[in-house]
Amino acid sequence: MDGTPPPRHYAPRWDGDDRPAPPSVGGERETLSAVLDWHRDTFELKCAGLSSEQLSERAVPPSTMSLHGLVRHLAGVERWWFRIQFAGEELPLLYYSDEDPDQDFDSLDGDTDEAFAVWRAECQHSRRITAAAPSLDERGTRKRTGEPISLRRILVDMIAEYARHNGHADLLRERLDGTTGM
Repeated sequence: MDGTPPPRHYAPRWDGDDRPAPPSVGGERETLSAVLDWHRDTFELKCAGLSSEQLSERAVPPSTMSLHGLVRHLAGVERWWFRIQFAGEELPLLYYSDEDPDQDFDSLDGDTDEAFAVWRAECQHSRRITAAAPSLDERGTRKRTGEPISLRRILVDMIAEYARHNGHADLLRERLDGTTGM
């Protein structure tokens, strides 16, 4: 220890926060996977306890973003990066078409429970794909460019994706019902 006292005022924890903390020390795969899961859990926590109407509310006009839209977007991102680009699965895109590229946020049809079930299923596929890869150096193919991309890079990019959208979820949730927390 360097003798510096810890701060007395930490950011408040979210009510009902039972997320497991990522390891402070661990291997690369363990650490990256745990941090990504922590961000997934953070997103789910920020949506907890809201009605379908609240989840679908576009709470920060003029943005079309909603928590319902974010969960649909994140399900699509999980599928795109892990299943389609890394594992090479031939699957349809979720909530996207060239004719309607913003349908994850713009077309909030279907119920929110279904959207969360799809997202959770895609997260499970992503976890299985990550666990089955012999190395983080394993490569998939970027569909846009045909260039290789490592599983390591996908995990880092997914952590950034969730961190960004957890910030959006913070703002949406606070605007919806005043709830804040880390």
